[in-house]
Amino acid sequence: MKRTLIYQIPNEIPQDIQHFISGTIIYDSSCSPEAKVYFIDKGNGYYLKCSGIGKLEKEAKMTQYFYSKGLGAEVLSYISNDCDWLLTTAVSGEECVHEGYLMNPKRLCDTIAYELRKLHETDYTGCPIADRTAEYLAGAEKNYHTGNYDKSQFPDSFGYRSVKEAYDILIAEKDVLQSKVLLHGDYCLPNIILDNWKFSGFIDVGNGGVGDRHIDLFWGVWTLWFNLKTNKYQERFLDAYGRDKANETALKIIAAAEVFG
Repeated sequence: MKRTLIYQIPNEIPQDIQHFISGTIIYDSSCSPEAKVYFIDKGNGYYLKCSGIGKLEKEAKMTQYFYSKGLGAEVLSYISNDCDWLLTTAVSGEECVHEGYLMNPKRLCDTIAYELRKLHETDYTGCPIADRTAEYLAGAEKNYHTGNYDKSQFPDSFGYRSVKEAYDILIAEKDVLQSKVLLHGDYCLPNIILDNWKFSGFIDVGNGGVGDRHIDLFWGVWTLWFNLKTNKYQERFLDAYGRDKANETALKIIAAAEVFG
């Protein structure tokens, strides 16, 4: 993750958090316009994320839930005032986009497939987001009706030649999707942390919850294509995850939903 040194603590950071990070070295580690992220170089490291009011509420809940399962960072503070602030511990290791992992794509493919299957077999009792599938589908439908999606991707967006084709598939087949596993929700290489190939934890779990496994499977396939610049690991990934649980029809439904963000 890119880090740019900051020479003073931004004034907008809440006082309670400013006291905690006072005297430390701070880096801007942002990688998305949707949130500001700071890395706090103190002890084993901390991350401070800032976004719009209410935008980090689910992420705070899901991050703490993943931590309770031994799967991610600990939440130290969540403050919502003029905007949302989320302070967590850092997960030790490197993101899976680290060069050392990308240079061994077969092992990387198998590793993230095995770790995803383990996640999906985790007991989700007490998960704060009980039906992520319903939220996911509602979001896709809303974006379709409001036109809030990237029209420049057509033709051939995720295999669909038109908006109508994708929407028709989504509406006709959406009941195939279920809520039966603990989801990451954004299962991409930058959100999976390994420590010398040993699983260390997940980050950015704000889209997680109890949902349909094919949401994560879709993004597992996508991230290998995007980060390795080839589609040749798709079948290997699904084989390593387990074909007994991978449904090609469900993956096409997820692809239709993703047309609408």
